[in-house]
Amino acid sequence: MNREQLHRYISQSTGNESNICQIYAIRDGKTVYDECWHGFKTSDAMNVNSVTKGVTALLAGIALDKGSIGSVEAKVMDFFPDYTVKRGEKTIYDVTVRHLLTMTAPYKGKSEPWKKVCTSQDWTLGILDHLGGRNGITGEFRYATLGIQILAGIIERATGEKLIDLANRELFEPLDLPDRIPHGDSSKEDQFDFFMNRNPRKYEWYSDPQGSVTAGWGMCASAFDLARIGELVLYGGEFNGKRIISKNYLDEMLKPHIKLGERFGFMNYGYLWYKPFDDREVYAAIGDSGNIIYVNKKKNISVGMTGTFKPRIFDRVEFIEQKLLPVIC
Repeated sequence: MNREQLHRYISQSTGNESNICQIYAIRDGKTVYDECWHGFKTSDAMNVNSVTKGVTALLAGIALDKGSIGSVEAKVMDFFPDYTVKRGEKTIYDVTVRHLLTMTAPYKGKSEPWKKVCTSQDWTLGILDHLGGRNGITGEFRYATLGIQILAGIIERATGEKLIDLANRELFEPLDLPDRIPHGDSSKEDQFDFFMNRNPRKYEWYSDPQGSVTAGWGMCASAFDLARIGELVLYGGEFNGKRIISKNYLDEMLKPHIKLGERFGFMNYGYLWYKPFDDREVYAAIGDSGNIIYVNKKKNISVGMTGTFKPRIFDRVEFIEQKLLPVIC
């Protein structure tokens, strides 16, 4: 399959690839693939869903590098002295930043309280009510998008500034990427539209009534943005000779901390980043609808992909390795 055939294959797809909007690939510092579908341009942005988590992990690393957060072993409650813990709750005092980064933090209930949190005035404090539980710290992997909002609150309280301002100054601007703007407080209907709308979006980031952006979803980016962020990971935290994040933190971020089950393809999990294979240095920040940052250290390639909302599409690693890499390598 050549480039033209790949473009046509995606254009004519009625299956999993039918929602792809953009693919951008960088190899050895040079653009090797830049294609768009469904009326999108290279410069257009899309809600990249849980790829946002991978960006939040980088921002946590920046806060750790600066000493704003002393350690990943810091206790969550140390950052919220004004929060009133529910009567009888004890586990919450043992939860650390590392638990949030590795998705091993414990939560009450079987499902995430989306309605409760997303209609509250402060989403960080809203999800704190859900943290903890009677079972204690078990080390069990529990995928919790709303839980990452607690990490956003920690970074904001530790640095004394909004997460979006830190991201713009310390990550996007050094990478020569556009600043994000807060989406702003919104209605239930607007939240639904943010996920479902198939048109390009502004360079924005969903936010709660306090102006705090959503840490687990809701950042809008182009495939180029994602590939550029992947380059930062590929080159150990440097871009154009400037250090943006420490190699030590990135090594910890990418290192397998827990082995996932069948639901997540038996991948390894680091700090909000996946390591799909035990024996290869391939890493990914993965979001619903096939949004992804893919980093392959052996081939020196970073790939960004965006897609409009489509249920039950999660992992594009196989597509990238089987369809895209043969075209560009």
